[in-house]
Amino acid sequence: MRRYFAVFATDKPDMREVRERVRPSHRTYLRSASQHGVFVRLGGPTLAPLCNAMNGTLLVVEADDIDAVMRFVGEDPYMKEGLFSRVEVRPWDWSVGNPEQRV
Repeated sequence: MRRYFAVFATDKPDMREVRERVRPSHRTYLRSASQHGVFVRLGGPTLAPLCNAMNGTLLVVEADDIDAVMRFVGEDPYMKEGLFSRVEVRPWDWSVGNPEQRV
């Protein structure tokens, strides 16, 4: 059964140049997610509270299981470049605002 997962990734300090350099290939990779059995439903960078600088990534993906998500995240160009200090993947129940559910 397919379900949703939230992916929270936090950048290492002083990685702005890496994030900016790799961002185009990261975005291309996200658009190819279905080839990996994962569907990115929403996503974007998280921002520092005072300066709005990008400091991480938040994705909501749909997949058969957490292992598929972990494989997908592991192949992300950001991961391969060592951008993140921490990545957490959690099963997630999309209720409010889910375009596939009728209220």
